Amino acid sequence: MNLDAIQEALREEQLDGWLFYDHHRRDPLAYSILGLPDSLSVTRRWYYFVPAQGEPRGMVHRIEAHHLDGLPGAKALYSGWAEQRDSLVSLLGGARRVAMQHSHLCDIPYVAMVDAGTVDLVRSLGAEVLTSANLVQRFHAQLTQQQYQSHIEAGKLMDRLRGDAFAFIGGRLDSGVPVHEFEVHQFLREGFDRHGLVTDHGPIVAVNANASDPHYEPSQERSSPIRRGDLVLIDMWAKLQQQGGVYYDITWMGYCGNTPPAEIQNVFDIVRGARDKGFAFVKQRVEAGDAPMGFEVDDAVRGHIREADFADYFIHRTGHSIGTSVHGTGANMDNLETHDTRRLLQDTCFSVEPGIYLPSFGVRLEFNVFVRNNSAETTGEVQTAILRVGTGH
Repeated sequence: MNLDAIQEALREEQLDGWLFYDHHRRDPLAYSILGLPDSLSVTRRWYYFVPAQGEPRGMVHRIEAHHLDGLPGAKALYSGWAEQRDSLVSLLGGARRVAMQHSHLCDIPYVAMVDAGTVDLVRSLGAEVLTSANLVQRFHAQLTQQQYQSHIEAGKLMDRLRGDAFAFIGGRLDSGVPVHEFEVHQFLREGFDRHGLVTDHGPIVAVNANASDPHYEPSQERSSPIRRGDLVLIDMWAKLQQQGGVYYDITWMGYCGNTPPAEIQNVFDIVRGARDKGFAFVKQRVEAGDAPMGFEVDDAVRGHIREADFADYFIHRTGHSIGTSVHGTGANMDNLETHDTRRLLQDTCFSVEPGIYLPSFGVRLEFNVFVRNNSAETTGEVQTAILRVGTGH
């Protein structure tokens, strides 16, 4: 925990303090930001208050009295519920504006870790409970140089494997040997293992109408053949198997033949234009010293698709934060599923991945963007044209 930095941020946000709370490890953000060990077994409620000025202080149950010993400040002990309430009054010390892992009306559900009853309890003691979303992004989503480098290294491996996967499909098509989505899925997973990459699930390998399901994933029981004339979507994400490794997350499109049908080419061009417009919007704003909010990026991308009359077929947010989990805790490019008002901070990474999902096929294009030093950059190879797959003869 970087106490000085947290307290400086609290003063900038005009907050009296940041109240951390957990019960049965429901808030992984608290453990990560405070640096509490993963091995901690928590069966009783604990609280830890970091004021904007002065020394932090905590409160723990007597049977778990040492759980916060690694953190600075005095620790009050409680056993009964009434004693807990009285101790919480002392812990807050008259603070009026308090940040918690809470989101008003659940606008940003990714930080809504504290239950409504606990929020009610803190409010009943005279404190206004405000969201910690900006603080979480600052102290959990900003990457170190080592983490950024792990993202870049993962990207190089992933870009190579993605090329190998499309070549694998093409080789099968050219040789007349059948190939299925799940075979390509397994080809990629074996590649991850060889290169020391790990993932939580996936990848997505989807042909034609399957590509219209943004979360489709083939399996042994559900896998379509890939044939000439098919459109193939590959969405893959993984990170290096090392402490603090950061994910790389991409989606590319291939057509099994020489010339894609005009309808597919048109949709691809629209999605590519939307993706590139989103990146250009971010780059321009960041370089001007005016980092945009997540919802503004979504508006720029979605507006391009709306102008092409495909708005009803773009059914998810434009992008998500990327960190040690594939969906990180920073700002999302979102004004559809949520209204994300968090600004894109320096040293944060996120995806831009618009898609159009029609009944017969879907197109999604995804790359990763990193913001630093008042600039924005894509962090890997960028698809500019539909890949031609299996054109050997």
